[in-house]
Amino acid sequence: MVKYGLDYTRCRWILPLLLGIGVIFGIIALAGRGWLESQTLPYVQQASLWQNCRRPDQGGEWSCESLMGYAWGRAAAATYLVGFLLLVICFALAIIAFAIETLRFNFIRGIGGLLFVAAVFSIMGLVIYPVKFSSEIEMTGINMFSWAYGFGWTTAIMEICLGFFFCCLPNYEDQILGNVKPTYFYSSP
Repeated sequence: MVKYGLDYTRCRWILPLLLGIGVIFGIIALAGRGWLESQTLPYVQQASLWQNCRRPDQGGEWSCESLMGYAWGRAAAATYLVGFLLLVICFALAIIAFAIETLRFNFIRGIGGLLFVAAVFSIMGLVIYPVKFSSEIEMTGINMFSWAYGFGWTTAIMEICLGFFFCCLPNYEDQILGNVKPTYFYSSP
């Protein structure tokens, strides 16, 4: 942002925008029914963070079982949900931080730290789910962890990367605010 001459006033909303995209990806992961799906025909199993659905054959009815009956299901949902809520809080704090005319760089570093905590909670939920699901629930056919589970990992990776950006941004405070005298590389002939 600083090295290539991008103006702070034009680029100040890039990080909150990326946090907003992370929130959207988190919503998709929470609401998506594609955490685990059958890979080949006939599709007989489909699971979300909240429930596991099966059907006996191609034309049969889906029967769903809640994963909240399992302790690991509640733990996976709770930890991922806590990580998501921390992400939403960071998004709101980033909008507040970048809307203020004078940027508070210690406040921004705190948002970065909170993003790392959100990433830890999200990753805990994303690890608990497949380990316990595959060991405690009988799976038929060939199954794969699918698109909604991928959106969950994308959200966690975005939390980590944006945490680094928010923590490192205060190191360039003078360059961002324009307090540094420009250096010109000119040599006379």
